[in-house]
Amino acid sequence: MAYIFNEANITYSLKKSPVPEFSWHTSQKLSELVKSKHLNFSVSSIDPGKYSCPYHFHRNAEEIFVVLSGQAMLRTPKEFIELKEGDIIFFEIGPEGAHQLYNHTGEPFKYLDIRTEAGIDICEYPDSDKINIVQNNEIYERSTSVDYYKGEENVNERWKQR
Repeated sequence: MAYIFNEANITYSLKKSPVPEFSWHTSQKLSELVKSKHLNFSVSSIDPGKYSCPYHFHRNAEEIFVVLSGQAMLRTPKEFIELKEGDIIFFEIGPEGAHQLYNHTGEPFKYLDIRTEAGIDICEYPDSDKINIVQNNEIYERSTSVDYYKGEENVNERWKQR
């Protein structure tokens, strides 16, 4: 079955953060409406003077943006690029695929966001040194990482207690 989405049947909600620069409108997850097994997709719109989300990359999801209308600046690890209607942008897994959008114009910037769903995804935020277990929205600071065996001392005693 084919599912067709357009402005007549897509509803948006405003997503705000405690940091006023991060604010955008997003559709419901269209992929959930069609029960997609391997893709996660929605339409987002960024108001003038706002950012999409913190600069980040995915450890286990490829992502594609299709620009539907407007213009915005794209930050990547190597450069800033102005995006315009009709552009298709692919983000690979890992630090090379890091990205963030900023609407530097006076008009809304609208794009289709498509991500693969292949198990647990982890987002990493280089500017703020955070990691996010995406499906659970568990966010941690990387600086709190510990050695694999921390707290595993006295394993024999634990076995005896069981």
